[in-house]
Amino acid sequence: MKTTHEVHAADARDLDLPDGSVDLVVTSPPYPMVELWDDLFADLSADAADALAAGDGEAAFEAMHAVLDDVWAELARVLRPGGVACVNVGDATRTLERFRVYPNHSRVLDTFVGLGFDPLPEILWRKPANSTAKFMGSGMVPPNAYVTLEHEHVLVLRKGARRSFPPGDDRRYESAYFWEERNRWFSDVWTDVRGRLQDLSGDGRRDRAAAFPFAVPYRLINMFSVYGDRVLDPFWGTGTTTLAAMVAGRDSVGYELDGAFLDAFTGRAGEVPDLSERVVDRRLAAHREFVADRRDAGETLDYEAEHYDFPVRTKQERRIRLRTAEAVEPVDGAADGAGGSGESDGDLAYRVSY
Repeated sequence: MKTTHEVHAADARDLDLPDGSVDLVVTSPPYPMVELWDDLFADLSADAADALAAGDGEAAFEAMHAVLDDVWAELARVLRPGGVACVNVGDATRTLERFRVYPNHSRVLDTFVGLGFDPLPEILWRKPANSTAKFMGSGMVPPNAYVTLEHEHVLVLRKGARRSFPPGDDRRYESAYFWEERNRWFSDVWTDVRGRLQDLSGDGRRDRAAAFPFAVPYRLINMFSVYGDRVLDPFWGTGTTTLAAMVAGRDSVGYELDGAFLDAFTGRAGEVPDLSERVVDRRLAAHREFVADRRDAGETLDYEAEHYDFPVRTKQERRIRLRTAEAVEPVDGAADGAGGSGESDGDLAYRVSY
């Protein structure tokens, strides 16, 4: 099996992709009203720049989201019917005239609903706090302290009715996850994804990228796509979604305004075979531990996995097949058949063999 991956140094408000050519979107945009992103939004929107200069939080919030709205409209165009968009976004706290929360997740959700998407149950995941202080405001006396935001939202939105597959479709059943993974991944609160599997220490772009942990896109890709699907990240950053797609055995395409991030990705792509082996080994070891625990508890698992030497809990898991990346090959120009713009300065393309 082979997958193709391309990244374009381009503006995601104008995606060079055919209608309906993407199966899944997994992304984390810059968060409006987080000061880290003020300069970016000001460069993209004169209204945002003017509102920030005037200290008008409401106007700045809307102007920043107007920039994102153009990207969401493009996603609605390129996502296939029945495709899913997973948007990781955090709310912002800020003091302009007064301290307040700017609810980015609800603003993004409203836009997608207006574009015709159906909202599905969302996920909250806990992230490490940036400080040991768990509150702001008046310290140890009421009533003017503020709760610290320590979670982000993963909005899950589907474009129309559910996708259909032929009965017994191989790529769907080989893409299965384990029963115990289903129970953990499809919880609406994730508390176990706070670490990173890749180390970007020493990379000065980490703070500007604000990348989410590898486990977030990796889980979402496995939850909402199958082998052979194509994953889009319009806010590519350091390429975590592309890495997750490579490890998960899906095609991918990314868009990133800052071409410097693309220049730094080559080393990360070269780590994919080792990363893939570690991730697959962990999943298989965790399932073997689950089997041992069930047997110790006197439970019998009724089905045998076709590609492994262990039983599984349900019939749907029998054909599960976790692919391991063996090689990552750079490709000149856009990946074959990916619908990209061909050879262009600043673009990346890779082919991964499994």
